[in-house]
Amino acid sequence: MTTTIAVNRALFDEVMVPNYAPASVIPVRGEGSRVWDQQDREYIDFAGGIAVSSLGHCHPALVNALKQQAEKLWHLSNVLTNEPALRLAKKLVDTTFADKVYFANSGAEANEAAFKLARRWALDKFGEQKQQIISFGKSFHGRTFFTVTVGGQASYSDGFGPKPGAVVHAEFNNLDSVKALISDKTCAIVVEPIQGEGGIIPADASFLQGLRDLCDEYHALLVFDEVQTGVGRTGKLFAYMNSGVIPDILTSAKSLGGGFPIGAMLTSSAIASHLKVGTHGSTYGGNPLACAVAEAVLDTINTPEVLAQVLHNEQIFRQCLAELNEQYPVFSEVRGQGMLLGAVLNETYRGRAREFFLAAAEQGVMVLIAGPDVIRFAPSLVITEQDIREGMQRFAAAIKQVVTG
Repeated sequence: MTTTIAVNRALFDEVMVPNYAPASVIPVRGEGSRVWDQQDREYIDFAGGIAVSSLGHCHPALVNALKQQAEKLWHLSNVLTNEPALRLAKKLVDTTFADKVYFANSGAEANEAAFKLARRWALDKFGEQKQQIISFGKSFHGRTFFTVTVGGQASYSDGFGPKPGAVVHAEFNNLDSVKALISDKTCAIVVEPIQGEGGIIPADASFLQGLRDLCDEYHALLVFDEVQTGVGRTGKLFAYMNSGVIPDILTSAKSLGGGFPIGAMLTSSAIASHLKVGTHGSTYGGNPLACAVAEAVLDTINTPEVLAQVLHNEQIFRQCLAELNEQYPVFSEVRGQGMLLGAVLNETYRGRAREFFLAAAEQGVMVLIAGPDVIRFAPSLVITEQDIREGMQRFAAAIKQVVTG
């Protein structure tokens, strides 16, 4: 006999570990850039599941890929390879600097693999003393103990006992702060081309080039964390293509699966050779379902038309935010690129990002925050102009709600 379970927000508090504090709204279906909750109330999605739903909800190409693969093969383990994984890897290699791909299930796992590879490469080539990793304050690289330690937000890594060693943090966009830390003991510099959780802060092109030069000088690897910026989010397939600076290792996730969990680490053959058989692995990494969906994502996004639409949508967002800010002056600037934008609250409203986030939900639009001072937008790359403008009308109502109290 099947028991009927009342599914509501109270059930979360009853049965789930309390590390999240989700909203009272429970979405039950989505289409394009709109979702509907249990009461059939509609929301316009400017959040994209935190830069994940790169093609919105239930995109036909992704649904079709999942259905077709679901009737063929779900799982094998990496004792065997599979066709979707090989096709996806080939397409990633053909469209980037990389020669080799490692698949995981998340951005954190892709970064974990990247950091382990950097350490193993340095150990093999230079010895045990070359193990230091330089990262940056306010950076975010995942929630495993290694990746959260490399991340530059102590509030996420404190309180779990001794942290992995030889990890130091410089100041983002400050090359001198890196020069003060780097030495022959440095094995890698890890950087986001645009800091996401840290506040949607783009790296200066000269800063990234400076990191490349320092890595070359000190025989260290340059690792680009493109978990949030990759797969079309900035109007290029990957953000490194905007700067002309080529990393040694690149990580991807989020938009790569369009909502299906997958992560990838890309690198050169020479560097990849240091992860010999048995040195790293993943039970589910590269499974056929995930790779089939990601292949459909990549095929859909990596076209001149879609990548151009990303930049066109950025201009509509910026125009709407500028008009909105004339009516209600709450933002000091809008940072970011493509469909990864951050509206920075001015002095008057500093620290109140969550109020705007909650008011937006009440008005029927889903946004994000990136720290206490930034409203973050990371919608579908193919969101329609109609949805952008209607969503911005709802967001204007939310701002009015906060401003007028």
